Amino acid sequence: MCVRESRRRKEVEVEKSRSNVPSSVINPSPALVSTNQSLRESPQRPRRQARGGGGGGGLRSSLSSCGLDILRWPQQQWQLFPLVQGFSGLKAAGSVSCQSETSFLGKERNAALRESFAPEAREQSQRFRNRLQPRASSFKVAVLGAAGGIGQPLALLIKMSPLVSALHLYDIANVKGVAADLSHCNTPSQVLDFTGPSELANSLKDVDVVVIPAGVPRKPGMTRDDLFNINANIVKTLVEAVADNCPEAFIHIISNPVNSTVPIAAEVLKQKGVYDPKKLFGVTTLDVVRANTFVAERKNLKLIDVDVPVVGGHSGITILPLLSKMKPSVSFLDGEVEELTMKIQNAGTEVVEAKAGAGSATLSMAYAAARFVESSLRALDGDGDVYECSYVQSELTELPFFASRIKLGKKGVEAVISADLQGLTEYEEKALEALKPELKASIEKGLAFAQKQPVTV
Repeated sequence: MCVRESRRRKEVEVEKSRSNVPSSVINPSPALVSTNQSLRESPQRPRRQARGGGGGGGLRSSLSSCGLDILRWPQQQWQLFPLVQGFSGLKAAGSVSCQSETSFLGKERNAALRESFAPEAREQSQRFRNRLQPRASSFKVAVLGAAGGIGQPLALLIKMSPLVSALHLYDIANVKGVAADLSHCNTPSQVLDFTGPSELANSLKDVDVVVIPAGVPRKPGMTRDDLFNINANIVKTLVEAVADNCPEAFIHIISNPVNSTVPIAAEVLKQKGVYDPKKLFGVTTLDVVRANTFVAERKNLKLIDVDVPVVGGHSGITILPLLSKMKPSVSFLDGEVEELTMKIQNAGTEVVEAKAGAGSATLSMAYAAARFVESSLRALDGDGDVYECSYVQSELTELPFFASRIKLGKKGVEAVISADLQGLTEYEEKALEALKPELKASIEKGLAFAQKQPVTV
């Protein structure tokens, strides 16, 4: 008796569950069966195509939000629902559509279903299209010192940007081969070479961004100040040409010592009557790149999540990573902050010594400079959410030039982020005060050099 009663109970439960399923699921309409049959028989539609063009997973979630638990439906019933158009080459389907008004949902439920997932599907499809179809290139970039250790890899990285329409490479020698080599890369920008002072002006015509890595590299035992007399003259000459030929361009100074060469460039531009402090940048991005890398390694973080603001200058103790302001926020053991700070400050010297006279940090510098170029191009292109650290004219401290986080826009520096210097730790406060005398001396040295050597107006 117990067995019979148990069996009878199960039969009743089955009957109840069948009564809750719409009749069109058990006996689907001819139109729906016909459509499903064509889907299964079509050789051009993979069986799992529902995962493409808007995403089967996202679609199922949207349907579930309508109160439909599809994940529990038998597989054949899911296949009866012809929802997603397929791919055609690299172009994703633009929308998701219900192809039968006589499906088990009924007309009203169908309409509600469309309303629930169609906007999301369109938005996802548009984002997918944007990733596949970069915007048209429209900016001209000049690299002055393109045949050097930084210039060559930097030119290669800039050549890869979809925002660059023309890449002008200038150097005093050996630049033709670099340009010929780069011109074989199948990216949109046209590569042109310019050799020697007689072609410098032409290299700068109608340029939007000028990058200056020209100069001699550090060698073992040399400080950045040892480079001053050589590189100061190089920067002065090149910036004079920029002032004469493309005064509206963004100017990126890489040539060391940046703490001095940026003030030199500013003074030259002032003497030429075209100085715009919002468009002159000392490229300190390498300090940020190093800080992010070293902190991520120490704390076992994903690099993509790490952002450490670095302020001050671009040499020795003037480089101050603000670990208390980093994202994500992490805690450090006693001594860890000082150890990481010194590692970041001395990273350039580590590379110089490791190369044993064969050069300085060229590849990582090129990478960091290319990142700053790309950020500038994005800002010029109208992106309203571009932030970088850079050594610029500033009022954050009593010093006329100071590296900090800035917001970039179409006209250059839109804002200097002052919040980074608020609420510093005791260690950071002391380090900030300690760097100021050295940075001040470097700035004054650069200004004095430029003022003693007037430019031709």
